[in-house]
Amino acid sequence: MLLPHAQTLAQARSYVAALADSALTLDASSAYERVLLELDRVHGDDCPALDSEDLTDDGDIPLAVASSAIEELETHGIDPLAVELILAMLVEAHDLDIG
Repeated sequence: MLLPHAQTLAQARSYVAALADSALTLDASSAYERVLLELDRVHGDDCPALDSEDLTDDGDIPLAVASSAIEELETHGIDPLAVELILAMLVEAHDLDIG
């Protein structure tokens, strides 16, 4: 994994983790955790660490950044179908979170 790919993945993982930490329900938090697990699975568990320090508490910003970073993974050779499935999981988790 090259540095730009690792940076993009770290950003996606960090913001999804921030969403999981701030989720309003256990179901939503678990759904975000499943997004993280799928990101790890797609990358063969070769994943950079999470860094959710100093991330905004505004729920829309982490969602937008995470979505953008996940979409960008396609430019680093990740299967487009896998990217779309992960994005769908993220949207489903967010829908659970906002009720």
